[in-house]
Amino acid sequence: MRVGVSKGSVAWFIVLLLGGMVGCSPTVQQVLPTARPTLTLTATIRLSGAVGAGMATPTTPSTRPPMTATGGPSPTALLGSTSNPDQSSTATYRANPDAARIEFFTANAPAVFPGGDVTLYWSSRGASSATIYRLDAQGERNQLWNVQTDGNLKISTRTTDRGVLEFVLNVGEGANRAEQRLVIPLTCPINWFFAPAPAECPNSEPVEVELIEQPFERGRMIYVGNSNEVFALHNDGAQPAWVVFQNRYNADIDPEKDATFPEQVGYFQPRGILGWVWRDRDITRSRLGLGTEEETPYSGFVQTDRVEESEALYISSRDGTVLKLLPNGEAWQIIALDGD
Repeated sequence: MRVGVSKGSVAWFIVLLLGGMVGCSPTVQQVLPTARPTLTLTATIRLSGAVGAGMATPTTPSTRPPMTATGGPSPTALLGSTSNPDQSSTATYRANPDAARIEFFTANAPAVFPGGDVTLYWSSRGASSATIYRLDAQGERNQLWNVQTDGNLKISTRTTDRGVLEFVLNVGEGANRAEQRLVIPLTCPINWFFAPAPAECPNSEPVEVELIEQPFERGRMIYVGNSNEVFALHNDGAQPAWVVFQNRYNADIDPEKDATFPEQVGYFQPRGILGWVWRDRDITRSRLGLGTEEETPYSGFVQTDRVEESEALYISSRDGTVLKLLPNGEAWQIIALDGD
């Protein structure tokens, strides 16, 4: 029997046959060409010291933007901090072991009583000569002792010494030289007649004296018996702030006061010792004005301390305070005492 096959059936058969062949063989995918990937080089930094001559300095590739302060903590290098090739190293030098040096310079006591003795001790190395200087109040070297490079020296102080003792030890010469200063406090042997006391040490014991004081419109006058002097203290702001006069009043021949001087209610003409200076010195009289109270005689104390090359004077005042007169009429002050 002849089977007839149509052209459409044959075509359909071919399609089925090809489909079966495809299902029985490996799947084939179509590959489309793409752009060639860019090669990224990562440099390796060797932590073996500074970059040598002729070596290129590696740069770190930029893979992502750096983190900011608000983007979280900054990344920490896994290998720790790295050295900066451009940073110069600082050389460390050892001191010259043969250079002159002072091992110690000291005294046998932490403080010295004026008029007492003090012994200095010292030791040095690398020097063939040594000198000790004593400094005055201005820091000038006014005494010297040529001494051995190691040893001790006994020095006597004066009863008038105040403040501190200062010495300088000098060893070696020229560029090979070393110095060291030694400061020794002087104990104050004298008490002040009032408190609170000044930090300075007085020059002498307080002296009890007879005093006369009177207040004026623009200051005050005070007579000090032991020196027979009259001090005019001005508070008008002009200079000098105070002046001193030697007393020339003689009660046997000088009038106690000027009988022709017009009296004013509430004011008083100074008399006696104070009045003699007031009437005789036109400038003083003009600066002080009239007395606002009568004069007051009383017993008190005077004492001094050193201010550079001069002395400051302390005088008991009639109101229980202390008057401090700075040298050369520069200024005067009122010191209130404890309990006032």
